[in-house]
Amino acid sequence: MPALEWLQGGITAVPGILASGIHCGIKASGKKDLALIYSSSAARAAAVFTANQVKGAPVQVSMEHMKEGTIQAIVASSGCSNVCTGEQGLRDAREMTASVGELLKIPARHVLVASTGVIGRPLPMDKIRAGLPKLAKALSPQGGRSAAEGILTTDTGPKEAALRVDVGGRPVTLGGIAKGVGMIEPHMATMFCFMATDAVVARDALDAALRRAVAGSFNRITVDGDMSTSDTVAILANGLAENQVLEKGGRGLRQFARGLEAITERLAKMLVKDGEGATKLVTIQVRGARSRRDARLAARSVANSLLVKTAINGQDPNWGRIMMALGKSAAAVRADRVGISFDDEVVVAAGQFRQGARLDRVREIMARPEFAIRIDLGLGGGEDQVWTCDLSEEYVRINAKYTT
Repeated sequence: MPALEWLQGGITAVPGILASGIHCGIKASGKKDLALIYSSSAARAAAVFTANQVKGAPVQVSMEHMKEGTIQAIVASSGCSNVCTGEQGLRDAREMTASVGELLKIPARHVLVASTGVIGRPLPMDKIRAGLPKLAKALSPQGGRSAAEGILTTDTGPKEAALRVDVGGRPVTLGGIAKGVGMIEPHMATMFCFMATDAVVARDALDAALRRAVAGSFNRITVDGDMSTSDTVAILANGLAENQVLEKGGRGLRQFARGLEAITERLAKMLVKDGEGATKLVTIQVRGARSRRDARLAARSVANSLLVKTAINGQDPNWGRIMMALGKSAAAVRADRVGISFDDEVVVAAGQFRQGARLDRVREIMARPEFAIRIDLGLGGGEDQVWTCDLSEEYVRINAKYTT
């Protein structure tokens, strides 16, 4: 494992990356609602998008622009998702890429676009048109935090991370920002995660590394089991590190991929920790499954159970709810083989309450802001994990009045 050095800042920790975030009037609150990320040189890019069959206009346009594999800018708005807005929505998304392209003197097809917020409302394009020149003018090597703020909706704060990793004896930097604390169970992405690196990476290798990193991070988180219509994860590689080209199968790519996986995992955990109304980050670890797929299915079933999530919120060591969630999953489960622990405190053995288990100790563990529920199915060698959070009254309050 190459040494990783965590850096201050986020996406603009990467050489050659500028960013900005401003308020243009989409949000009535006055908070930032427009963000821009720009690479001073054309970059190879890779991206994954929502698997939801209902895709927003920005996702559709960005998927078109990704076909060439060269991207130099990402423009994002928050407060209105531009989803289910018909042909007008597509025209608006394309206009945003064209306007940014004109301002930055790059082709519109080299711009990705993303929008998040309420579904079914058209973008206030008059406000966006007025805001884009100001957004471009505000681009700065210190603008990463402003961009991270510009993409937020119900998040309580910005999420950013950066690191340096040794790749073939040469330092390579990665940085990223993310948002999304509700409508989160991505299956290919998360609401937004924009990353950059100064590494030189072959296009197919970058795509493979991103998909692997997403599979082990953003595809292992859930807040509420719902999949956004706007999910977008993208990475720009501008090559300013001037390393030897990282190709599939090479040692250098493996070193780079470990750094990418570290940064996506850190950002993914930030999303769950800040889940709407969440007070706890909980790791659901499953081992002893017949296959890794079974382990993942079992872990997701527990992680998404409303009864398990409310018990976590109330610090109630109700292990029966975990057994229920395992049993309803599509994974092979034999009740008489199941073991369950909260961190290191074993509560269930061979499918029954373990005599002598200290429930007071379990309550202490569940009172922590972070802990693990460890499950052994006793059927094989498959293992996997999912990160989830509790479900509180605050989640209901936020989502009961989201559009009002």
